[in-house]
Amino acid sequence: MEKSALILLTVNFMLVALLPVIFFRRDGKLTLMWLLTAAPWGIAPALFISQYFGILEHPMVIADSVFYTWMSSIGSVLSAISIGLIAMTMGSHRIPLALWHQNPQDDAPSTIVTWGSYKYIRHPFYTAFILAFTACILIAPHWSILILGIYTMVMLNHTASKEERRLCNEEGQFGQEYREYMKHTGRFFPKFTARRGALQTQSN
Repeated sequence: MEKSALILLTVNFMLVALLPVIFFRRDGKLTLMWLLTAAPWGIAPALFISQYFGILEHPMVIADSVFYTWMSSIGSVLSAISIGLIAMTMGSHRIPLALWHQNPQDDAPSTIVTWGSYKYIRHPFYTAFILAFTACILIAPHWSILILGIYTMVMLNHTASKEERRLCNEEGQFGQEYREYMKHTGRFFPKFTARRGALQTQSN
């Protein structure tokens, strides 16, 4: 593993780990679901740092191969995009989100954010997290990291789905507004077809 890739990946994971301190509100109560979702972010750094120092081997690829060099390069790009997306998403919020967002009573919406990074993606923080773990798998390939990555993506998808159902069922303006918003945005990645259709409709 190249040192530059390790540093970038470490910064990426540290930024994710620091979000509860530098961005999210910490009102409400800590939930088991939040702990289960957050756990991989503490485990993965220990694994890829151990891999860098030779404590953990590279069973999935040959570290000196050209293929691994390409994987590491792509992973570094994804990690950089993840860092940029986290920063952009933080800037999109006028009011910090509740950290314990699995509790509906702790995260009642006051508005639907549809600008900034949310203009194209409904859960840009989660997209950044997925990119970070994908980068980790590419830079530090190991079966344990792959399992953690799959687990993280499943948990994020579950949490996002739960949040969306709750927002769609909100009484008043938010439910209808969010259902309309969902038609033109992807959960984790942009809906380019939907956006083109919306732009064509507006131009007509």
